[in-house]
Amino acid sequence: MSISNEALQKLLREVETQAIAAQQQISLVRTQQASKQRELRMAQLTRTEMSSLPTDTNVYEGVGKMFVALPVSDMKSKLDGQIKDVEGEVDGLGKRLHYLEVSQKNSKDQIDRMLRGGVGMP
Repeated sequence: MSISNEALQKLLREVETQAIAAQQQISLVRTQQASKQRELRMAQLTRTEMSSLPTDTNVYEGVGKMFVALPVSDMKSKLDGQIKDVEGEVDGLGKRLHYLEVSQKNSKDQIDRMLRGGVGMP
């Protein structure tokens, strides 16, 4: 099957655009993943520090410009929920990152095949 140079160039530009978009998305997802992992570590550290407090201790949570007193058990429950949510988000970002890396690799492989002359499309 013979493809004209013009069609080949157009196809190559489209695949290059997909590869560049995937690379940009990979950078964005890695940044988001690092941010969520920092958030997770902070919540886990706070939870660990709170475990050494007596159960009748009041802790304070920032709400806007004020602080609200909460029992340690309530704050631990909130942190447990937050940790669970953030772990789920990190897992989702990991899956998205894997998908984008595979997409970028496939685009690069396709570009290489086109440049070698084997224009086979999957």
